Order: sequence, then C-alpha cells, then structure tokens
Amino acid sequence: MDEKQQQPQPGQMQIKAEEKELQGLYSNLMMIHHNVEEFTLNFVYIFPNGTQGKLLSSMIVSPGHAKRIWRALGENISRYESQFGTIKEAPEPGGPPPTMGFVQ
Repeated sequence: MDEKQQQPQPGQMQIKAEEKELQGLYSNLMMIHHNVEEFTLNFVYIFPNGTQGKLLSSMIVSPGHAKRIWRALGENISRYESQFGTIKEAPEPGGPPPTMGFVQ
C-alpha cells in the first residue's frame, strides 16, 4: 500500500477525485425528469446567444436520495441566507418557455 494513502478512521470515508472533478462545472440550467424508480437531474450550460446549450452532466438518483438532496439544499440555502442575506432571484422570463431537447 502506498505510504501517501492513509487508512480512514472508523466512521470516516475517503472519496477519490481527480483534479478535473474538483474544479467543478458551471451550469445555468437544470432539467429534472422522474419516473416511479428514479429522478434524472440534467445539468446544462446555455450559451449567451440563448439558442443552444450543452449537457454537462446527468445524475440519476433514487427518489429517496432526491428527497435527501432537496432537504440538504434547503438547509444549506437557509444557512447561506442567514450568513449573507436573502438570495435575490432574477425575474422569470416572459412568454412561453423555449422548447428544449437533446441532440447528438
């Protein structure tokens, strides 16, 4: 075993991540789809011209995990707003939403 790798302490978990994943991605749109067994979260970047976008990542989770994500996000938003103030949302764009779909 490599000396640089440390054994996790009881109750701890080590998660391996490459530098690319640690840098993260910026998404300005998320599309959510669900069925009885899973939720699919599609993270998309819409380009400034607004006529095309790129799917960055698609995460598929169980309904139970989706609910835990929803709860954790709500708790973190509450803590953020307690520390930094209310998050201001941009107004919803007027008119009907654009039709979106995936192409290859």
